[in-house]
Amino acid sequence: MRNEKTSYLCRQKSLPHMEIRSAEFIMSNTVAEKCPPGNLPEYAFIGRSNVGKSSLINMLTKNSKLAMTSSTPGKTLLINHFLINKEWYLVDLPGYGYAKRGKKMVNQIRAVIEGYVQKRMQMTCLFVLVDIRLEPQANDLGFIHWLGENGVPFALIFTKADKVTGAKRKESVDCYLEKLSETWEELPPYFVSSAETRLGRDEILDYIDSINKTLKPNKSIK
Repeated sequence: MRNEKTSYLCRQKSLPHMEIRSAEFIMSNTVAEKCPPGNLPEYAFIGRSNVGKSSLINMLTKNSKLAMTSSTPGKTLLINHFLINKEWYLVDLPGYGYAKRGKKMVNQIRAVIEGYVQKRMQMTCLFVLVDIRLEPQANDLGFIHWLGENGVPFALIFTKADKVTGAKRKESVDCYLEKLSETWEELPPYFVSSAETRLGRDEILDYIDSINKTLKPNKSIK
């Protein structure tokens, strides 16, 4: 699944919007070895606690109850698989960077995340969510750097764009990309999103669809 993975970082041409016909929860676990069998591509979503990950997943699938949302940061501690259109998996990974977790819990969550990202060959692209309202955060930048060192294909999603003005959105994105350009020769794809207004939904799903079309045909689950 990871052959020619660097090509995933290239922007794709605009395609007809993907239609989400079905989205169903399959399983939760803490280790890559227990994830669903088969070769369907997986698109994982990750970010700091309280970045709006569950809300984004619900927005993408148009299912307000698909992913658990909570006012308590750091509540999702498992790898959650959702089967989309019986053709690919959307994967909700634990959030990182929640300060009130103890060191033992932080290490456990890191092991879950790193184990999945490094061992799960079906993991086709990792979407890293960052809060557009904040300056570049050290734990986000450190995680992105780790992805680069390990050759993990990823893209950025700036969340909560409805909370700032259009001018502030551009300023925040430009600031983040400028920070990344200090250590990256080629910047990853990025999307600006809002779970409230559904901004970025079509672009993110089209990107996933464009990648799926470049992969060898996989038999969908009937």
